[in-house]
This record gives sequence, C-alpha cells and structure tokens, in this order.
Amino acid sequence: MKYTVTAGEDKKINIAPESVVEEVLQNISMILETVKNTVPLNRDFGLSSRFLDMPTPAAEAVLVSELYDAIEEYEPRAEIVNITFEKDELTGKVSPRLEVEIKNE
Repeated sequence: MKYTVTAGEDKKINIAPESVVEEVLQNISMILETVKNTVPLNRDFGLSSRFLDMPTPAAEAVLVSELYDAIEEYEPRAEIVNITFEKDELTGKVSPRLEVEIKNE
C-alpha cells in the first residue's frame, strides 16, 4: 500500500504509535522537517539546507538525492515510490511530497 507524506504538514508527535505504519510515516515526517546539524547527538540526521537559494530545478535535484539518502539511512522500513513538489511561485517555496511503501507490510 502507498502512503503520502508531505513536508510542512502540522502534525503532532505520537510517542507511542499504534502501528508500524504510523511509526514509519511519523519518522519520515521528522526527517523532512529536520535540518542537519540541529539534533545535538545526531548531527547528520535530517536534510541539509544547501538547496536553499538555489534555482528551483537545481534545488529539486539536490533535494531528491538527499531524500533518498536520508530515508534509506534513517528509515529503512520505507521505500520511496515517487517524489513530487508543491511549489509556491509567489514565495519560491518548494515542499516535497513523498509517496512511500512500507516494506514487509
């Protein structure tokens, strides 16, 4: 089954997820929302901010690469099926939307 996770969604953290699916999706959401070097004992967790101020096509390419690497390393139970971007042309904001499958579900 495919699930969608979007950056920028206002979600509450559940410290006791009721299922593996809920846990994995929450972990992916945390990866999307965390900037590298901001987690004190795990400085490599999250996404870098090197794509900020890049032209949109270049930023998307960098972000896709980082998303695959981060999900593979920090949430290996998920597999990315598709990545699309929501764009706000007025502000230049680009938000990734991931379609994922949970392995062994």
